[in-house]
Amino acid sequence: MDNIMEFLRSDIFLLIMGCMGIILLIIILVLSIRISNLNKKYQNFMKKLGNGKNIEEDLENYMYRVEKVEKQNAQIQTFCKDLESDVSQCIQKIGIIRYNAFKDTGSDLSFALAMLDENDNGVVLNGIYSREMSNIYAKPVEKGESKYTISEEEKQAIQKAISSKNVYKIKDVTR
Repeated sequence: MDNIMEFLRSDIFLLIMGCMGIILLIIILVLSIRISNLNKKYQNFMKKLGNGKNIEEDLENYMYRVEKVEKQNAQIQTFCKDLESDVSQCIQKIGIIRYNAFKDTGSDLSFALAMLDENDNGVVLNGIYSREMSNIYAKPVEKGESKYTISEEEKQAIQKAISSKNVYKIKDVTR
């Protein structure tokens, strides 16, 4: 233990520590120069890739634009979902039957028209034409049925509307 304490107080130890400090200082300077040169090469490389522009700035701009488009896309998808739920309550199914209500008229001038939404709710109209007058009757339809008495032609119009394709249905764009 005394030998170690004596060595730590000696001039040789101080000389060794001084040399190590100088060597470490030189290493730090060399590494700083290398880092500076590497940084310059990186900047030049980025400018060459960007055709004279800094590609890093371009990448940041593109990332900003991509984020903006993603936000707009989310808003559009929300709008489409809302629109789809609104459209489900609009008239999508139509069935029409023309018929001759009275034998004294010479043609199929009367009609039954069913207009239904996605859930088979809506209205059936019956237009009855005769030589003396013309009347139109409207009856509500819920789930393909009416609580009012309906004629055979009105039943046919409702069935035709139910079996028709939903030509106005919007397909789900989010899938």
